[in-house]
Amino acid sequence: MQYKDYYQTLGVARDASQAEIKRAYRRLARKYHPDVSKEPNAEARFKEVNEANEVLHDPEKRAAYDALGNNWRAGQDFRPPPGAGSSSGFHFEQGDAGDFSDFFSSIFGRAFQQGGGAREARRRRGQDQTIRLAIDLEDAYRGVTRQIRLDAPEPDANGQRSTRSRTLNVRIPAGVTQGRQIRLAGQGGPGLNEGPAGDLYLEIELNPHRHFTADGRDIQLRLPIAPWEAALGASVTVPTLGGSVTLKIPEGSQSGQRLRLKGRGLPGTPPGDEIVVLEIVTPPAKTEAAKEAYRLMAERLPFNPRAELGV
Repeated sequence: MQYKDYYQTLGVARDASQAEIKRAYRRLARKYHPDVSKEPNAEARFKEVNEANEVLHDPEKRAAYDALGNNWRAGQDFRPPPGAGSSSGFHFEQGDAGDFSDFFSSIFGRAFQQGGGAREARRRRGQDQTIRLAIDLEDAYRGVTRQIRLDAPEPDANGQRSTRSRTLNVRIPAGVTQGRQIRLAGQGGPGLNEGPAGDLYLEIELNPHRHFTADGRDIQLRLPIAPWEAALGASVTVPTLGGSVTLKIPEGSQSGQRLRLKGRGLPGTPPGDEIVVLEIVTPPAKTEAAKEAYRLMAERLPFNPRAELGV
């Protein structure tokens, strides 16, 4: 379905006062009323104006609509957030929710209670929210406590949007991986009519590391080695997230060869491994002695690395 910009429909700014919204609605309602309007598509425009006013003139509906964010544009494809529209929780004044668009119903629901000829508001669970939290790979390995600040829109006594800030101390467990979501129950959007709050999901994003890259719980490291270490084999010191260890380089190793350090990746059940990718680095020939050593190697070790290419 397509996103509807109710502020654009009424021709008001997103921080418009309730009085400005009321004036804009009255002007447009007179302009497009099907009984008197000569404008093309007057009936359709009148319904759009009514729908926009139904949301923006009500502080609770307006706050719920604003919680979708202000990066949406009219006509964009829209996917309702989890739990939206499952129950109404709102009082409708302009008519049934069924009179309005699918976009409206996806946010505010179609169900409502009736009693004594008037529709009564119901408790409504707050919306679930998701935010990204970037941490270093070392923090993912050891676990870390982070302080996060949340800013949530809510209506004030005059119906104007205000921002409520709160701070949470969150414990990130050891072994979290890229894209993992951590659920904080009851820390999402506020409920309406004394309904329960939604949940907050922290989506983990791992910062780029100077040496390591993560693939799930496995950690990859490109390890530079000297030609003689590759040819003769060697025991070398290798960094891991848990500290340095000794790795045996097999005799006759080649660039791109992968060696595995079991259990040296991110912790878990089972823990990940560290994958060491060998990269043979040629010493520079900046001195005459170094150049002579290469000439001697060429004489004593006849070798054509392009033999498999037939050249």
